[in-house]
Amino acid sequence: MAKHGCKKMVFSSSATVYGQPKVIPCVEDFQLSAMNPYGRTKLFLEEIARDIYNADPEWRIILLRYFNPVGAHPSGQIGEDPKGIPNNLMPFIQQVAVGRQPVLNVYGNDYPTKDGTAVRDYIHVVDLADGHISALQKLFKASDIGCTAYNLGTGCGSSVLEMVAAFEKASGKSIPLKFCPRRPGDATAVYASIEKAERELGWKAKYGIEEMCRDQWNWARQNPWGYILPESTD
Repeated sequence: MAKHGCKKMVFSSSATVYGQPKVIPCVEDFQLSAMNPYGRTKLFLEEIARDIYNADPEWRIILLRYFNPVGAHPSGQIGEDPKGIPNNLMPFIQQVAVGRQPVLNVYGNDYPTKDGTAVRDYIHVVDLADGHISALQKLFKASDIGCTAYNLGTGCGSSVLEMVAAFEKASGKSIPLKFCPRRPGDATAVYASIEKAERELGWKAKYGIEEMCRDQWNWARQNPWGYILPESTD
């Protein structure tokens, strides 16, 4: 990039760099620590980005810390299609709703939260895309960016069971549950402080979990087998 005179970058980071936060919401200047291998990759890459800027201050780098992107394009034509058994909650719920999985595994129902399940900050993928546009606009308008991070979330935490209930309402489907032990590396509750992104990027999430589940179900019912036709799944 530098060879061709491109010293502006938006990096897709993750809220996993906050690890198990001692207080919430998560603020961008918190001490960082990762609890799992995925989070460690994001943390290391953030460090590399900061090193690049420190070595050459002509760089402008924005680190976008995604919280939990879910949903789909409202048209129902673009959505998430993980292979095998999904690792993330919403694709798993989706596959249960369309009959591709028999039951939703809920990992942990003994967390110190309102219903015992883990709490996360879910963000609609359309809001996430808009956050990138805002970041790009800042890269080309401001000269004093340095290497700085922004949270992309709603600022509101929802539990696993709250997300299940919202999806059941959106889809009209009942989601059978199987409670399983906690997974190593899963935090109890993580949600974003959104003040910095709103103040400096002029960005704020527009959609709540109802719209996220509505659009994810619209994608799922139109494309129950994702981008693969059912006859080609054997």
